[in-house]
Amino acid sequence: ISQHKSSLEAGKQLFFSQLLQIREGIHLRSLKARKKVEDITKDDVKTFLRRNAFVLFTVGAVVFGIMLGFGLRSYKMSYREVKYFSFPGELLMRMLQMLVLPLLVSSLITGMAALDSRASGKMGMRAVIYYMTTTFIAVFIGIIMVLIIHPGKGSKDEFAKQQKIEKISPADAFLDLIRNMFPPNLIQACTQQFKTKYGKRVIYVKMIVNDSIFNQTNATQEIAQEEVIPLAGTTNGVNALGLVVFSMCFGLIIGNMKEQGQALRDFFDSLNEAIMRLVAFIMWYAPIGILFLIAGKIVEMDDITEMGGQLGMYTITVIIGLMIHGMIILPTLYFVITRKNPFIFITGLLQALITALGTSSSSATLPVTFKCLEENNKVDKRVTRFVLPVGATINMDGTALYEALAAIFIAQVNNMEMNFGQIITISITATAASIGAAGIPQAGLVTMVIVLTSVGLPTDDITLIIAVDWFLDRLRTTTNVLGDSIGAGIIEFLSKEELQNDTLKNIEISLLLMRKISN
Repeated sequence: ISQHKSSLEAGKQLFFSQLLQIREGIHLRSLKARKKVEDITKDDVKTFLRRNAFVLFTVGAVVFGIMLGFGLRSYKMSYREVKYFSFPGELLMRMLQMLVLPLLVSSLITGMAALDSRASGKMGMRAVIYYMTTTFIAVFIGIIMVLIIHPGKGSKDEFAKQQKIEKISPADAFLDLIRNMFPPNLIQACTQQFKTKYGKRVIYVKMIVNDSIFNQTNATQEIAQEEVIPLAGTTNGVNALGLVVFSMCFGLIIGNMKEQGQALRDFFDSLNEAIMRLVAFIMWYAPIGILFLIAGKIVEMDDITEMGGQLGMYTITVIIGLMIHGMIILPTLYFVITRKNPFIFITGLLQALITALGTSSSSATLPVTFKCLEENNKVDKRVTRFVLPVGATINMDGTALYEALAAIFIAQVNNMEMNFGQIITISITATAASIGAAGIPQAGLVTMVIVLTSVGLPTDDITLIIAVDWFLDRLRTTTNVLGDSIGAGIIEFLSKEELQNDTLKNIEISLLLMRKISN
């Protein structure tokens, strides 16, 4: 007993000593912070403002855009007037989209060519594991949130359906995904994607007719029937998945060609650098464009006060799910693996995150994401050029979370109980659909149809959530960009050894070339 008491006393003393150490540490940090604040000069403030001018202008543009949008709602602008008002924002979108195609191709080719096959293989494996893990976590969060909050409880009458949703077979959608990975024409892939269309044909079926009443012999009769058949078709939009697959393979081949491929490596490296300089130039216009994009969308949207209780709860549920994934799960993952402060890393991404919020496009934000990671967070270019284009194409955590949550919400609105097997089906389908979203035309709509069809939910009910989709699309795009960026930071940390070995190998090759030239 005395031994037990002494061990308890020792445990208490250890606990209190650790508590005192923590208090002393907090006190010392607060003193250091106070001293830093006291030592701040006017030059320090000017330097801070100069360094963070882009971010401050962009944040100011978002705030002013929201205020301007709500201020102009009372004027009841016509559709034409809203389009004229949003024109500066449309210009920003067009400029960013103009740079996406050359940046996607040049960055992937230079990134793959700069790494040897072993290093790129390991990095690719880590990227795939990261993408799959975070996407499954996002889907899990979405399902848990919708089951706990239960936003679909109530009547379906408060919703107003506005448009008809095109039917699509999940099998055809996934086959389109695979087809788009291997485009037959690279020029066409820059402007169009393959999409299965549906047509009808009349077929004649022979049937044996036995009319025993009139004592006639057996006779055959042809009956006409209509059959829906899949047809090859295309839709406008960059086939990003096909270009990613081609660029990765092309970059690997150039990298293995050594001296023979040096001219091509230099060309794509110069192209990539030129595009990034164009991005730096366009960034000065970004705050103006973002201001008018946000203000124009707020002026255009329906009256928020008329939003039903179910739709309001659905919106809140999606926002909470995205915040948990973006502000808790991803930073925790970054900290556990790298042992670095994730919020310092996220601060460096602020410009890209705000651009994603304004443009609602991961691809359009890609040039800004490159700039933030390479210049602010000092992530190795070999990593960003490999990870970001692939991530922007297939890693969509926000989309996966949203689709799983929306599918169960639609089931709740229809008073349909989801069993465990159906929830697992939704999880797998939402994950697969989000990965293949870039290869499927009209990604958000089509992938949602796939998820609903997989568990027998009515696809027309997608119209129930269209009223708030424009807003939630911006939030999930921001989550997608954050997931890609944190993934780049994690993969760089895990690939340090391969990157160092690759650097040494490149130095050795350069020295050998110099010796050959001198001889």
